[in-house]
Amino acid sequence: MYDANHLIRKLAANGPRDKVFATRPGAADMTYGALFEGAERMAAALVAAGLNPGDRVAVQVEKSLEAVQLYLGTVMAGGVFLPLNTAYTGPEVAYFIGDATPRVVVCDPSSQAEVAALAADAVVMTLGPDGEGTLPVAARRESRFGAVARGPDDLAAILYTSGTTGRSKGAMLSHANLASNSETLCQVWGFTERDVLIHALPIFHTHGLFVATNVALLAGASVHFLPRFDADAIIAAMPEATALMGVPTFYTRLLDHPGLTQERTQAMRLFVSGSAPLLVETHERWEAATGHRILERYGMTETNMNTSNPLDGERRAGTVGRPLPGVELRVMRDGTEVSQGEIGVIEVRGPNVFQGYWQMPEKTAEELRPDGWFITGDQGMVDADGYVTIVGREKDMVITGGFNVYPKEVESVIDALPGVRESAVIGVPHPDLGEAVVAVVVPDGGIDEADIQAALASGLARFKQPKRVIMVDELPRNTMGKVQKKALREGHASLFS
Repeated sequence: MYDANHLIRKLAANGPRDKVFATRPGAADMTYGALFEGAERMAAALVAAGLNPGDRVAVQVEKSLEAVQLYLGTVMAGGVFLPLNTAYTGPEVAYFIGDATPRVVVCDPSSQAEVAALAADAVVMTLGPDGEGTLPVAARRESRFGAVARGPDDLAAILYTSGTTGRSKGAMLSHANLASNSETLCQVWGFTERDVLIHALPIFHTHGLFVATNVALLAGASVHFLPRFDADAIIAAMPEATALMGVPTFYTRLLDHPGLTQERTQAMRLFVSGSAPLLVETHERWEAATGHRILERYGMTETNMNTSNPLDGERRAGTVGRPLPGVELRVMRDGTEVSQGEIGVIEVRGPNVFQGYWQMPEKTAEELRPDGWFITGDQGMVDADGYVTIVGREKDMVITGGFNVYPKEVESVIDALPGVRESAVIGVPHPDLGEAVVAVVVPDGGIDEADIQAALASGLARFKQPKRVIMVDELPRNTMGKVQKKALREGHASLFS
């Protein structure tokens, strides 16, 4: 057992306490010292509320630096951080709380009554976007806190991702999983204490929390902390910044901004894209507009980052680069590794690979081999130079705006509506979101698109709701009766073009 918290020790090691960690619009700067002092007080407040090492802390709050302190404070107290998308509705939150059985739930003050009804066995505390709430009040009453001893294999976080049956799975990430990946990314992307990262990503997701935030902390860098994507604010921040991490939607929207010029981006050294495929066209337009070539990488909730195009060297559009140092990658078909250039299912192994799925040993055994290889479900190939190309998703996932949507979950809600015979949910190309969720519905009555959209508004997070609902007489099927989603995707590929 380590004599201090494994992950926190690494994250706190490089930032001098008087150095500014974050600047933010309309609020005071926050130093590294203030960041970790606040995190210690959060940790003490959680322990006072009954948190024990290994207990889960479920968090559904708006993005703020106080929410970052809550993340750090949770792992400092030996807890397991469980961030939830702020778009999740009550029924969705009820599932996560019931499955993870958190000791503490932290929510926005506006949803306290609803969450309290869902989390009868947990302590419910609040944290608002202004940094106020019952948790900060409790934290201000506490004194400094020493990190609880946790080892590298102890859990630091659980992040829920979609399952092949539509049931969300909790990916268990250890202190070593997160720390090792952050260390690697600092090295391969060249992050140092001189960097200033524009942070416009949400922090309930791997990309914004474990990539952007952890990398900045580990490097001792500063962040320009934005509550959400704001093209004007990002453009304005560029002359004082060095890096931006985003999803493809960031870059397509920034390309439409008249302020994006080579002069404006002159101080920037790195633009990173992930969470969804970046179109070759976007690569080319960005380079023409800014003189910079976007660095695309590939990761998953279960593994954090697996591959990256090089910092120095050829960044190939349409690929996600080579495996990161310490990460092994192979392409398999029918239990055999395929030849170079052939397509198969990507598997990865390394210190970044998660510990398994929370309370799902059967699902863990299906996807995580005994020798450590994780079956990603993504189909891809590796070229002669070792560059990896993702060609599709075996698991039929839709990635819209950087968020994962599993069709089965949406289909189950639609199929339960009166007047619906059956449905098929697909992802089709979208110029802004990468992919848009589309529902193809066979009606059994007078229901129409507007009726279905209205019914889904209260039961599904907004990013899961279909952008279009298309009514058809029947769904295409093969001779075995399976719905042919490929035919549906091809038939509606130009819906948003």
